[in-house]
Amino acid sequence: MTEANARPALLSLLWLASPALPVGGFSYSEGLEAAVEAGMADSEAGVRDWLVDQLQLGLASSELPVVAETIEAARRGDTARVLALDAWVRATRESAEFALQAQQMGRSIADWLSQRAPAEATLALLDALHRAPTWPVGWALAAASGDASLDDALAAYAFAWSENAVQAAVKAVPLGQSAGQRVLQALVAAVPAAVAQARAVAARGDDARQAFLPGLAVQSARHETQYSRLFRS
Repeated sequence: MTEANARPALLSLLWLASPALPVGGFSYSEGLEAAVEAGMADSEAGVRDWLVDQLQLGLASSELPVVAETIEAARRGDTARVLALDAWVRATRESAEFALQAQQMGRSIADWLSQRAPAEATLALLDALHRAPTWPVGWALAAASGDASLDDALAAYAFAWSENAVQAAVKAVPLGQSAGQRVLQALVAAVPAAVAQARAVAARGDDARQAFLPGLAVQSARHETQYSRLFRS
């Protein structure tokens, strides 16, 4: 890929990673708000450790491998594989909030992608998913329609998640903007290893992928009845 051809691919990934993408990601904290109330992530250090662990132990073994496998399946036109990956995401959401988040954000990015005049193959995949993919699968379909490399796409997904998580922490703890940037710096430093881990998990097949974060699941379930809250998860 020449430098000139790489620019549209990079810009497409920046667009997908942007907090301005109209999918409602800003309204979710993914259990962080409950962890703040429980005193598990109520300081800069606590938030940093909580989020880095979530990236390394959660996303790198679950959502990022799904994104990688969906991009590859979409690019070769493997509808059955995309549907199977979407079903896995649905089956591994451990709380009602996590399930609703995956569904709402997935529908929103499907709507966004449909409005971009995608290729017929992409539209066929969206139709097979009833225009309602889960979030990781929908995001991956959007990324697959461009020419970005798999590693760059995974890094963009991880960064988008990291930035949203930090902004949630800035509001929920609350943290100052400088503290938030230091937490984001720690997450960015952890992204390359998370991408490499996700690629390795994806290469080993379905049995290697796992979504097992019981502490996060408990906090998400507690958040569903939390008295005072800013976020939907």
